[in-house]
Amino acid sequence: MRVTAAGSLPGDDFRGALAAMSEALPDVLPLPELPARGVGSDMIGRTLAMVDGLEFDLQPAGWRLAAHGDAAYRRARGGWRRDLDDAEELLQDFDGVLKVALTGPWTLASGVERPAGDRLLADHGARRELAQALAEAAAVLRADLARRLPRATVWVQVDEPGLIAVGSGAVPTASGFSRHRSVDEAELVEALRPLGGETSLLHCCAPGRWLGVASRARFHGVAVDAALVDLDELAQWCDERRRLVLGVVDTASRTRQGVDELVRTALRILRQVGTEVYDDLLLGTACGLAGWRLGDVVPQLDALTRAAALVEESLARG
Repeated sequence: MRVTAAGSLPGDDFRGALAAMSEALPDVLPLPELPARGVGSDMIGRTLAMVDGLEFDLQPAGWRLAAHGDAAYRRARGGWRRDLDDAEELLQDFDGVLKVALTGPWTLASGVERPAGDRLLADHGARRELAQALAEAAAVLRADLARRLPRATVWVQVDEPGLIAVGSGAVPTASGFSRHRSVDEAELVEALRPLGGETSLLHCCAPGRWLGVASRARFHGVAVDAALVDLDELAQWCDERRRLVLGVVDTASRTRQGVDELVRTALRILRQVGTEVYDDLLLGTACGLAGWRLGDVVPQLDALTRAAALVEESLARG
């Protein structure tokens, strides 16, 4: 059974983080995201930096769609280029899966301001334009990585922590006195579908039902928080033998969990949904590790790897 992690890590040394992840997670290697590096390294700024045809600037309230990108936006774009150059240099012989995360269209729409104020979520045209630009950026990124690392298989992880809030009308307006209108499921799916496919994962670490959206958007894989996922939806997903990264490491606790605890968590969920081990079943982290102590990350991933072997053995015994 393979293991992986969401991708965000503590620290500000990209090359060091990539080398460490290459050793700890050689089969499904997450390209490190390091928010501690500052402006443009947050999940929204990092994804906006991949987008062509639109410009953004950084305001006190966060990122904003703008006529011209500012210095913060240019730094974010430069940071992406340096990371890709470093990955090309360090991973020349890598022949496993390289997993690259980007923020999904609905989390972007609820986190980025429009020029006139409030979130892009309030503007149907703007949020549609952003979703289209994001899909194009993802395709360009895939092609770039295929050129730089021809032996690697690239997976794109679409992070959508805001998906449930957008669909349920729980995203507050700028004033905080009201909520944006809910977005119906058909529109949620429409924006996500260009990002789906055989080598795409939809990742959401919010409570609620969303695996149906992932399925209709043609994602072959999902990454879930084991403590929050709807078990009925998960059982159906596993019955169809779709790719699943079961996030058994409780990243919100920011404390290391031992092998036995991880095994118990994984077996409890997998037995409840009645699934066996299959090729596309992986263990992972519930969300990112950016808030953790640097020295705890590799030991936690080592424990996860040992737990995966024990979970596979236990399920094989029945």
